[in-house]
Amino acid sequence: MRTTPRRPMLALWVVVWWTSFGLMSAVQYRQMAAQDGRVVSLGAALVPTLASAWLWIPATWLALVLARRAPIGVAPWRRTLPVHVAATLVVLLFRAVAVVLLNGWIGWYRTLPPFGAVLVTSLQNNAFFYWMVLAAAHAVHFARNARLREAQLAEARLRALTAQLRPHFLFNALNTVASLVHENPGAAERVVMRLSALMRKTTDTTGELVPLREELHLLASYLEIEQARFEDRLVVEWSVAPGVGDALVPHLILQPIVENSIVHGFRPVAGPVTIDIRVTRDDGALDVLVADSGAGYDSTRARDGVGLRNTRERLDAVFSGDYSLAIEGRPGFGTRVRLRLPFREASSHG
Repeated sequence: MRTTPRRPMLALWVVVWWTSFGLMSAVQYRQMAAQDGRVVSLGAALVPTLASAWLWIPATWLALVLARRAPIGVAPWRRTLPVHVAATLVVLLFRAVAVVLLNGWIGWYRTLPPFGAVLVTSLQNNAFFYWMVLAAAHAVHFARNARLREAQLAEARLRALTAQLRPHFLFNALNTVASLVHENPGAAERVVMRLSALMRKTTDTTGELVPLREELHLLASYLEIEQARFEDRLVVEWSVAPGVGDALVPHLILQPIVENSIVHGFRPVAGPVTIDIRVTRDDGALDVLVADSGAGYDSTRARDGVGLRNTRERLDAVFSGDYSLAIEGRPGFGTRVRLRLPFREASSHG
């Protein structure tokens, strides 16, 4: 997982920033000259201002490196402060030497002063400015670290939630096997084989986001196990729109929803229960509906179980609120769960 910009991109931003600064300085220089009654050509204004701005590029990169390796306020002051003071002196000396060496081509001075005078001028003009650059470099460093910590925390949280789901799923499947062992040993053996294959698929998947087709295949395998248990009492209907198979969804996000329909929908119902699974694409979003004809529940009083609570937490971590999970139910009329996610295709995920 990459959470910080690559170094070439950061270097490009530094160059763009100082080039823009040099161009704005040239415009201001011409405006000030015009107010004094002097006419300065664009080239005569651009050369010294751009050269001066570009001399800040290596100094800025030095500040970025030191902000990462010796950040002020993180390590003890007696270790970091001398490093930055020394770097400041290096920058001041570098700019003074550059002025002396390049003045013949750039023309900062009509008559070049002695080196000591140039060094004093560099101290006066650039010391505070460099510390402003250093402060900006620290802001970049701390912002990147904050994003990295946030991403690592989210990833750890997702792994923990997924780890909770897998044992929960396994225990429910094993209960199904246990209920069949004495009544129908042949069916119990088939379920064990399906469970073995299903758990292999479940544990082999390491990414948080998987193509929808893989998630639906996993869900179909789970429902096969449950149909072995409930036989004719469980009817599953599928309706999957064309072109949605590449949509990325969190791994194991649908199984707890369907499991909830089975666990809470079958208990008080004697006859068959139908679970209707519909997947469509609507206005840039993936829309998943899981509706059952089971017992239903009072949506104003019921609270999420472990599976649905984990589902909500994982969706929050992955999509940062850019999703919806609505549950509607009424005693005697079944339950409807509608999940709406941003449509992200596997080919465009990076």
